Amino acid sequence: EVIDGLRVKPQTRASYVKNWRNHIAPYPIAQVPLAQLTGLKLTQHYRVLEKSGRKDHRAGEGLSARTVRYIHTTIHGVLGQAVRDGLLLRNPADAATPPTAREAKAPEMTCWSSAQLAAFLAWSGKHAQDHALWRVLAYTGMRRGEALSLRWRDIDPDAGTVRIRRSAGIVRIAGEGAEMVEDDTKSSKPRVVDLDPGTVAVLRAWRRQRGSMALQLARDDALVFGDVEGGHRNGEHVSRQFKRDEPRCRKALGEDAPPVIRLHDLRHTHATILLTAREPIHVVAQRLGHASPVVTMTVYAHVLPGSQREAADLFARLIEETGT
Repeated sequence: EVIDGLRVKPQTRASYVKNWRNHIAPYPIAQVPLAQLTGLKLTQHYRVLEKSGRKDHRAGEGLSARTVRYIHTTIHGVLGQAVRDGLLLRNPADAATPPTAREAKAPEMTCWSSAQLAAFLAWSGKHAQDHALWRVLAYTGMRRGEALSLRWRDIDPDAGTVRIRRSAGIVRIAGEGAEMVEDDTKSSKPRVVDLDPGTVAVLRAWRRQRGSMALQLARDDALVFGDVEGGHRNGEHVSRQFKRDEPRCRKALGEDAPPVIRLHDLRHTHATILLTAREPIHVVAQRLGHASPVVTMTVYAHVLPGSQREAADLFARLIEETGT
């Protein structure tokens, strides 16, 4: 009930419910009265989860520091709501010690080079049913959910732009199955992304193909990457399809095949290729839909071209000029 009262998006709420059901409710911590809950007890619970908290096919193994920190976020949010509702005087999660942000950092991203991306798309253009989707994701850097919520009216092929206004995500509730739900983009702000002529051509061909299946699939209000009935595709299924296409590509290309990446890494690939080519950070941030270029700099700091070489040469030149 407290989770239902939180002002969070449906996907976030579903995630909170899942974590509460799997990683809080089955444990003794759930039976502790609110008034007796302390930061120490929460910290002890986090250590239990890190040691043996998994509930999937590897049940009994420890949860990652990243997952435990997210569970702490869930608990902190719920207890914060309890404070606002007058059930607690203070939030005991403030005194807990979850895994640090450094311990819970995201796994290192894997990206394709421009040549590797070109090789995959050349193969997918001839052999993959979802080539248009893979192309759009790679050439715009948009998120999976943003692409799955695109409608034809969002694309202006003459201007060569796409307006990204929504994001479709999976909301999974125990006993109720899963459904795709549209919401705002992650930054809650729409953005316009420019398209290159090649991607525009791919989208024009894709619309003709969809229209040949059923006229309603090519209407302005139809989903660009919907299922055969025009509804939202399940994002997890789309990611699995990408994983099925990758080994087919590797088998066909052999030693020239690109390495294994996740579907989301097409977004990282887009950003990395642009940044290493010295595209201004604020432009890349706009394309990715980051709230600020600072976010882009933080996420991609390891790939930003530095000026170390220029600095080294400048320093040596200054010293040499002084000594002559």
